[in-house]
Amino acid sequence: MSAVPLNRRVSGTALDLARVLLVNSDVASRLTLQTLLRAGGYAVDIAASAAEAIGKLDAGEYELVLSDPRMESPEAGRNVLVYAKGKEYRPATALVTSWRDSKAGPSNHVMVETEDVPNLLTKVAELVGARAARRVERSLRLGTN
Repeated sequence: MSAVPLNRRVSGTALDLARVLLVNSDVASRLTLQTLLRAGGYAVDIAASAAEAIGKLDAGEYELVLSDPRMESPEAGRNVLVYAKGKEYRPATALVTSWRDSKAGPSNHVMVETEDVPNLLTKVAELVGARAARRVERSLRLGTN
């Protein structure tokens, strides 16, 4: 029997696939997304503001950071993602939009729509997988494990 890696937590009977930080100031949206992501096998930490998200990014490591584009200000969500991308552990990042936010404008970040649950979980898995692939490639280039 193999041991659970130190960066993985066992919640109940399932192994969490990846740690996700979900940043959303809307309580209903945050709880809905948190429930969907946990049902999909992810360990989910939540933050209701940019300041809270930055504190969590400084305190722990995440494979993925999902942020609402608008919180305390129109730029708050994007600022959280910029901060996350600057972390040494380089989490994958994406904006999470709902139908009412779809006119938020173009961005350099991947936008994940919340209305289509299978697509949401597929996008999350793709983002986490792409991050893992980048880490392996970087490790191989640098000759580290």
